[in-house]
Amino acid sequence: MTPSLAHPRGRTKRAAARRSAENESLTAAGRAGFVARGVVYVLIGVLALRIALGSGGKEADRQGALAEVAEQPFGEVMLWALVVGFGCMALWRGSRAAGRRGPRRKAASRALDGGRAAFYAFVCWATATYAAGGSQGSSGDAKSQDYTKTTLELPYGRYLVGAAGCILIGVGVVLAVRAMMRRFLKQLDLGSLKGRTRKVVTVLGVTGGTARGAVFAAAGVFIVTAAVQFDPDEAKGVDATLRSFAHTPAGPWLLAAVAAGLILFGVFSFASARWRKL
Repeated sequence: MTPSLAHPRGRTKRAAARRSAENESLTAAGRAGFVARGVVYVLIGVLALRIALGSGGKEADRQGALAEVAEQPFGEVMLWALVVGFGCMALWRGSRAAGRRGPRRKAASRALDGGRAAFYAFVCWATATYAAGGSQGSSGDAKSQDYTKTTLELPYGRYLVGAAGCILIGVGVVLAVRAMMRRFLKQLDLGSLKGRTRKVVTVLGVTGGTARGAVFAAAGVFIVTAAVQFDPDEAKGVDATLRSFAHTPAGPWLLAAVAAGLILFGVFSFASARWRKL
C-alpha cells in the first residue's frame, strides 16, 4: 500500500474514533442530566406531598429540593453531583441544538433545545452557587413576583406578561397532551423495553408528564391573572402554584395527587437515563 493511500485511511480512522468518543461522551452527559433532573423532581414531589399531609416546612420547588439534599449525609458531595448533572444536561441539549446529536430536525426543535440548554446552564450555575455556600436569594415565589412587577412597569408590560402566561399555559397543555398520547415512547429504546418494564415506564411517563404539564399550566394561569389585574402579587412560583391545588374543591387530595405525579415524573427521568435514545 502506498503512503498516499495509507495516510487518508489513517486520518479517516482517527476521525471516526474521535466522533465515536464524542458520541459516547455526549450520551453519558445526557444520562447524567436526566438523573439530576429526576432527583430534583422526586424531591419537589416529596416536599409537596408533605405539604398536602400537613407536615411540610420547606418550599416545594428547586430551592427546597437543594436544601433537602444539603441536609443529607454527604449533602455537599450530592449537591456538586447535581451541579455536574445539570451541566451535562446543558451540554447534551446544546449539542442537539447545534445539530450534533440525533437525526436532522426542524429549526424550531433545535431552537427549543437551545432554550433548554440555556435553562439548564442557569440551573447549573445556581446550584453551584448554593453548593459553594452562597445564597439562593429570595424565594421562587418572590422572584416570580419581582420579575412580573419589573415587566409590568415596561411599555406594554401588561401584554408582555399576559403573553408569557399564555405561552406557559400552552407549554403545560402540550406537555400534558403529549404525555397522555404517549409521544415519549418514540424517544425510548423500545427494543430494550419489554413486558412489565415497558408498562411501568409507560405509566410513569403518562402520569408524571401529565402532572408536570398541570403545574406549568397552573403557573401560567396565575401569570395571566397578574397581567389582567395588573397585580404582580398574583404571579406565583412553583411552591405557591403547588399549594394552590390544595385550595381547590378537591382540597389537599388534589395536591397529593399532583405531588405523587411529580415523584413519578422524577422516576421516569431515571428511566429516561437508562432507556432514552441519546
